[in-house]
Amino acid sequence: MKGTIRLATKDDAAEVSRVVLSALHESNARDYGPDTIARVARGFMPDGIAAMIAGRQVFVAVDDERILGTASLDGGVVRAVFVAPDAQGRGIGRALMAEIERTAQGAGVATLTLQSSLTAVGFHDRLGFRTVREHHHGDERTIVMALQLES
Repeated sequence: MKGTIRLATKDDAAEVSRVVLSALHESNARDYGPDTIARVARGFMPDGIAAMIAGRQVFVAVDDERILGTASLDGGVVRAVFVAPDAQGRGIGRALMAEIERTAQGAGVATLTLQSSLTAVGFHDRLGFRTVREHHHGDERTIVMALQLES
């Protein structure tokens, strides 16, 4: 991936929201119905993103001043990993997750966990995450995964 990974600021909220919503509607829609996508999308409007930025470490991948992806760390929990559909397959998600791992290790986290969408299970599996269990929220099925970090 060319570009940089940095911490998001509140000024990034609208652009991060755009990335997440486009990924939900284009990528995740292959695995989830429109009602599920609409319900999940409500939490990723700019105000919701601004609250996330205020409450946890939110990273963004930036190339040529455009935000192409995001991932966040909340203690030992990875949340909201999304890459813009037109930028997928270029190593952006991998670079974001490497930054998450470095940050977590620096904070003494021994195990990272996440709830993966069905769409991203293969991606997280290739990074070394292993399935712990399934989680259901209504008709939304996610996969809880974990990664032991090296000490």
